[in-house]
Amino acid sequence: MKAYTIRDFEKQFPTDAACLDFLKNARWPEGVPCKACGKITKHHRITGRSCYSCDWCGTQVYPLAGTIFHKSPTSLRSWFHAMFLMASTRCGISAKQLERELGVTYKTAWRIFTQVRSLMDEKPRKLSGHVEVDETYIGGKRSGKRGRGAAGKTIAMGLAKRQGRIVVKVVPDVKGKTLMANVTKHVKPKSTVFTDDMSSYGGLRRAGFRHLKVKHSAKVYVDGIAHTNTVDGFWSLAKRGIDGTHHAVSPKYLQGYLNEYAFRYNHRHDDGPMFTTLLNRISSPAARPS
Repeated sequence: MKAYTIRDFEKQFPTDAACLDFLKNARWPEGVPCKACGKITKHHRITGRSCYSCDWCGTQVYPLAGTIFHKSPTSLRSWFHAMFLMASTRCGISAKQLERELGVTYKTAWRIFTQVRSLMDEKPRKLSGHVEVDETYIGGKRSGKRGRGAAGKTIAMGLAKRQGRIVVKVVPDVKGKTLMANVTKHVKPKSTVFTDDMSSYGGLRRAGFRHLKVKHSAKVYVDGIAHTNTVDGFWSLAKRGIDGTHHAVSPKYLQGYLNEYAFRYNHRHDDGPMFTTLLNRISSPAARPS
């Protein structure tokens, strides 16, 4: 796959008008339907406005309506540039960095940041085959108790198919009922599930899964094919990104940040650039602004 560079971006989207034309063609690839005429008609862009007018009757359509750009006074090209930056970095980019890169206020950068991240929130498909499950603790004070039960930290659960996709969820606790509910929701029955030796996973066999565990409590991290190195590798990447780029994330917004890292992980082997994947989601029903 040929890399999509900043030079490619500048060539494809040099102006707001080019971005608007792209959105129009993406939303109506077969042509723009006119509600008044009752058919697909030729439309022309109205200079100085983000809309197109039917050549026959003058009825106007707005490509930005119902998207994350709706009613935003910010340049459309700035939005596209932000999407390019967020899709092109491995460890993420902060809203503060977007503020500097785009030359906008922090409030505007934060809105762009959160809205673009909403495009990265995917409805997870059920995992199957060999699936690793492990939970981690994020945030809180650096000093004090570590590991499970660490005060002030937020718990996140990861379910990763080997050589495949990952599902990441913020959970309230590590009780068996909580963790088992997420496994049964996101993993197909009869799959092989790999975990550590925490007792909360004790009901996996009864739930119809093949369960292999590795005894982390005894400092054993690989036992034959039993290990959780895949999901642990994801946690390492996500934590480095949060610590190095964002420094701190509140529990309220943590799920959104983890969705962003999961999006990059799940699309790491795509044939096309992640930026293109985000662009294709703009006009989808799931991409409506919150």
